Amino acid sequence: MESSLHKQLKQLYADDGAEIEWKLGKYRIDVVSDDELIEIQHGSLAAIRDKVADLTRNHRMLVVKPLVVRKRLVKLDAKGGRVVSRRLSPKKGDVLDLFDELVYFTRVFPHPNLTLETPLVEIEEWRYPGHGRRRRRRKNDQVVEDQKLLKLQTIHSFRTAADLLRLIPADLPTPFHTAHLAQAMGISRTKAQQIAYCLRQTAALQVCGKHVNARLYRRSA
Repeated sequence: MESSLHKQLKQLYADDGAEIEWKLGKYRIDVVSDDELIEIQHGSLAAIRDKVADLTRNHRMLVVKPLVVRKRLVKLDAKGGRVVSRRLSPKKGDVLDLFDELVYFTRVFPHPNLTLETPLVEIEEWRYPGHGRRRRRRKNDQVVEDQKLLKLQTIHSFRTAADLLRLIPADLPTPFHTAHLAQAMGISRTKAQQIAYCLRQTAALQVCGKHVNARLYRRSA
């Protein structure tokens, strides 16, 4: 079932005269506005990779990947039941979460007909206890009933590999390796390696040597 969050984002991107849930060949498009196909994807970008590759051959396309930066958890006593608690999730997200998805999307992005947008959103997630067939249900076995948009913080837009480079510091040494990247951004080496992989696969970075066992990178011209 379509979540409230998905409906809210569709309305956000649907200008006057836009078509919603438009059929194009074998595909259903969330929004069509000014001849641009708009696809709002809450799940993995890998799930729509082939669809996007197919459609961008002949159409301009905007893929909207919302990133949850803050989440309020609303617990119900049962499906459609009463609210028993509300609390903020300790987990926080940021725009760098895009690279978790981009790992599986570099065969598609960048493309001249494709724009990728990442709205940073605060949401409310409504949950109720699961009742599966397992003999012993885990204490935290919860089913998500709905997600609702509370606040739109900002929207990041990416059309080219150079746009992705805005997400890493401009004052990195030349060349640099992922330890430099991790230290400059205050992130783990593993996350820095993921970012470097995506930037290399999209041709934003070029490998220009090695330092011991670490690849050395420089920005592409």
